Amino acid sequence: MSLTAPPQDPHAPRYRVRPPANWMNDPNGPFRWRGRHHLFYQHNPDAPVHANVHWGHASSPDLVRWEHHPVALAPTPGGPDEAGCWSGCLVDDDGVPTAVYTGVDRDHTGLGTICLARAADPDDETLAEWIPLPTPVVKGPPSGLDVAMFRDPFVFRHDGRRLALVGAGHADGTPSVLLYDCDDLTDWRFAGVLLDGRDPVARAAFGDRATGWECPQLYEARSGAWVLVVSLWDGHPWTTGYLTGRLDGDLRFTARTGGLLDHGRDFYAPAVLQEPDRALMWGWSWEAREQGEHDWAGVLTAPRVVDVHPDGALRVAPAPELHRLQAEEPFVTTPGRTALPAAYDLTVSARDRTTVGLLRSASGAELTVRLDPAEGTVTLDRSDWPRKEAAEPVVVRVPPNEELTVRVLVDGSLYELFVGDRATVTERVYQRPGDTRELSVTPGAAVTGWALGPPTRG
Repeated sequence: MSLTAPPQDPHAPRYRVRPPANWMNDPNGPFRWRGRHHLFYQHNPDAPVHANVHWGHASSPDLVRWEHHPVALAPTPGGPDEAGCWSGCLVDDDGVPTAVYTGVDRDHTGLGTICLARAADPDDETLAEWIPLPTPVVKGPPSGLDVAMFRDPFVFRHDGRRLALVGAGHADGTPSVLLYDCDDLTDWRFAGVLLDGRDPVARAAFGDRATGWECPQLYEARSGAWVLVVSLWDGHPWTTGYLTGRLDGDLRFTARTGGLLDHGRDFYAPAVLQEPDRALMWGWSWEAREQGEHDWAGVLTAPRVVDVHPDGALRVAPAPELHRLQAEEPFVTTPGRTALPAAYDLTVSARDRTTVGLLRSASGAELTVRLDPAEGTVTLDRSDWPRKEAAEPVVVRVPPNEELTVRVLVDGSLYELFVGDRATVTERVYQRPGDTRELSVTPGAAVTGWALGPPTRG
């Protein structure tokens, strides 16, 4: 099924990965196989609520045309994943695509096991069938660490070795990332704590609110720096962070700097695919409205290319393949007021203070993005579109006294802002009866916008 089928719910994104119906959360195991990109994700195939966790599956030849496949992983009655096939990754294990994931049994106490499933036919480019191994390769956390949270394996390579991370939280409230040797995927050996929340750089970047680090991802950027991505858990999903630094031969990660991975309130559990010439990232954007009210919930963000600036800050931009979704001609090229389509790709550049309006309420209030190049700030103000938690403006800070460029990707209720190549903001905004999609841009700015549609460009 194509992802561009017209949704019944006007808030449903049409050009991002989500199942045809029911629940989605964390992206799992982004993978390149036989010329196709594969994305797996947490999925309840029976209802739009967080329960009954399976792995959904979609694949694409070009990152813009996605095809749905049957559920890849399902809980095994009486097995180690009986209560859910939770987050993990995908590995090419000597030519056999292998899912490495968190299994939860009926008697778990918050601690997962590490399970494997093999592709039934490695020659099948769709990877449609999977065979789970009956026994976990790791039955729980290492003894002696007083671990209270243990989940989300991520396998990577360093200096010819195959290693893995597991997200953890300790009984005293300290989050950490655990390290394993796993050259043989069926034989894992604990290699120590890679990093924990007492690290001064991590503490400065994230504070001390998180009690667990979920969904750890570690990759080497094109610049040579290593990037550690973690999802910050405080009893509930909170936000995401990154640290950049050095991974030594003795497997010591030395953090240089860090910060929030995304400054919005609707982005979590990102997954990274390291390709030969780049790293791609997808995140989960949850619903900022009541679960179960509609026949779907959750969507993955647009793919993002992530690297590192010379100062250690994260570099992030939309994948260039997304240009294929743009219409042949832009719908706007000059500042002013114009109607906005339901899905669009908009770029605004400014050297002076500029206000960009994206949505107008019946009372005349606007959802705005304010650019202040002198101060080095971009502010998303959605105050007239409240949510359960406070809707204070989101302020992003970048180097001042430079031209500011903001790229805005909107698809239904999913809003993704890219502030230059230094910061992102992901928010869900639900248009109400009486609201008008209208673009307004302060004179003097440069603006170009394209409606999004089925890919037509090569």
